[in-house]
Amino acid sequence: MPGGRAAWQDLRMDPFEDTLRRLREAFSSGLTRPAEFRAAQLKALGCFLRDNRQLLEQALEQDLRKSAAESEISEIAMAQGEIDLALRNLRAWMKDEKVSKNLATQLDSAFIHKEPFGLVLIIAPWNYPLNLTLVPLVGALAAGNCVVLKPSEISQSTERVLAEVLPRYLDQSCFAVVLGGPEETGRLLEHKFDYIMFTGSPRVGKIVMAAASKHLTPVTLELGGKNPCYVDNDCDPQTVANRVAFFRYFNTGQTCVAPDYVLCSPETQERLLPALQNAITRFYGEDPKSSPNLGRIINEKHFQRLRGLLDCGRVAIGGQSDESERYIGPRPCRLFPRTPRAWSPGSLVPIRGPSPGLSRPCARAAPTVLVDVQDTEPVMQEEIFGPILPIMNVRGLDEAIDVISRQEKPLALYAFSNSSQVVKQVLARTSSGGFCGNDGFMHMTLTSLPLGGVGASGMGSYHGKFSFDTFSHHRACLLCRPGMEKIYSIRYPPYTPRRLRMLLMALEPRSCTLL
Repeated sequence: MPGGRAAWQDLRMDPFEDTLRRLREAFSSGLTRPAEFRAAQLKALGCFLRDNRQLLEQALEQDLRKSAAESEISEIAMAQGEIDLALRNLRAWMKDEKVSKNLATQLDSAFIHKEPFGLVLIIAPWNYPLNLTLVPLVGALAAGNCVVLKPSEISQSTERVLAEVLPRYLDQSCFAVVLGGPEETGRLLEHKFDYIMFTGSPRVGKIVMAAASKHLTPVTLELGGKNPCYVDNDCDPQTVANRVAFFRYFNTGQTCVAPDYVLCSPETQERLLPALQNAITRFYGEDPKSSPNLGRIINEKHFQRLRGLLDCGRVAIGGQSDESERYIGPRPCRLFPRTPRAWSPGSLVPIRGPSPGLSRPCARAAPTVLVDVQDTEPVMQEEIFGPILPIMNVRGLDEAIDVISRQEKPLALYAFSNSSQVVKQVLARTSSGGFCGNDGFMHMTLTSLPLGGVGASGMGSYHGKFSFDTFSHHRACLLCRPGMEKIYSIRYPPYTPRRLRMLLMALEPRSCTLL
C-alpha cells in the first residue's frame, strides 16, 4: 500500500520521532507525577528482576562470563537494593522541603518543590550492563520522568533482555528502549531531551555533552579515568594485596572505579609482589583461565588493546597473551534464536535480531602485574579497563601526590596505610570523585554516598536519594499572602535612609521565626 510504504520511509528517516512524541504526550498528561504511579513502576521493575533472574544471569555470563555470584553481587542485588530504598522513601523524597526565611518573608511560605524534568535519556555502558542501566532508571522513575533507555550494543545478550523483556513490565506510554550503535545514538542525540545521563568514556562523554549543549539540556556524565592507589611503607603487604587484587581483577578489571595503578616505594613493591602473587593464586587458582570466578574481556578489540599495554614496563606476574594461551574460542548466543528485524512491543523503535556476527570469541587475559613502569608509557596515559595492574615507584607520599596531581582528577582514589594520618593527608591534598582508605570500591555499596566524578571523570552524581535528586528539578517556591500591604510597602520607593535600613535588616539571611 502506498500509504504504508510512505510511513515506512518516514520511519526509516527518523525512527525515534513517533516514540519521543508519545512519551512527551504521556508526560504532559501528568501520568507520571502521582506517587502511586511512580511506586507501581518501581515495583514492576523489581518484579522484572525477580522473574528473570536466571535469564539475566545467563545474559551476563554470555556477555562477560560473569559467575552467578558476581552477577548477583554487582548487578542484580545492587539494582534491587536501589528499588527497595526508593520505595521505602519515595513519599519523603517527594515532599516539599521547607527552608529558612528572612524577616521580610516571615509571614510567607518558602519551600523547595521537587518536580520531574520530563523526558529523560539514559545511555548505559557495557561493563555492568544491568547495574549501570537500571540504577539510573530507578532514580528517573522515582522522580516521575518518562524515560528513553539506551543499553549498550556491545553487551548484546543483556541488551536483548532489556529490549524484549523489560518493556513488558513498565508502562509503555512513558517508557521505551532504543537500540543501535554509535550512528543510531548520534541520531537520537539530535533530539531534544529534558535531561541526559551518560555512563562511558570521556571521549564519548564530550560528544554527548556537545549534543546536549545544542538544546541546553542538563547532563550527568559518569566517566572514568586513572584511579590511583597509594601504598605506604607502613602497611601489611598481604592485606593490601588481597584488597587491591580483589578490586583490580573484579569483573576482569572492567570497572570504572577499579584501582588503575599503584604508587609505592621500591621496598614496598618488593614486599607487595609475592603477596599479590599469593592473592591471585588463592582467588583464581594456578590456571586463571579455567577459573569460574574470572570473567572475560568483552570483545577482541579490547583484548588486543590490552595486549598492547603489556609492552609497558616489565611483566612481574601473569602477562600470558600468546594466541595459544589467551583462550579465545567461538561461543554462540543461546538466549534467543536467530530472528529477522523486529519491532519492540508497544514501540516503533527497531530491535535488531542476532546477526551472523553475534557468535563472538571468548577473550580472557590472565591477572597481570607490571613493574618498572614510567609515567610516560601508554599504560599510565590511558584508563586500562582490564586485568592489568602497573606499579610505579615513588620515594614517598609527597612524590606520590605530585604524580596524582599531574593526572586528570580520577573517579576514585585509594590509599593504604597503617597510619591514619597518611590516609588523611592523601585525602586532604588530592581531589577525586570518591575516596576510600584501606579498601577498594566499597564506597560504591553505600547508597548514602553519591557516585560521581569531578573534572575529566564526570559531573553530577547518583545512587540512593542522590539519584532522585539528580532527575528532579528543585523548584524554588515562595507563596505570599494577598493582603497585609502595609507591611509589604516598606519595599516600595521613594526610599528614605530609615526605610532603607529597615529593608536591609529585613532581607538579611536568618533562621529565626516569629510564628
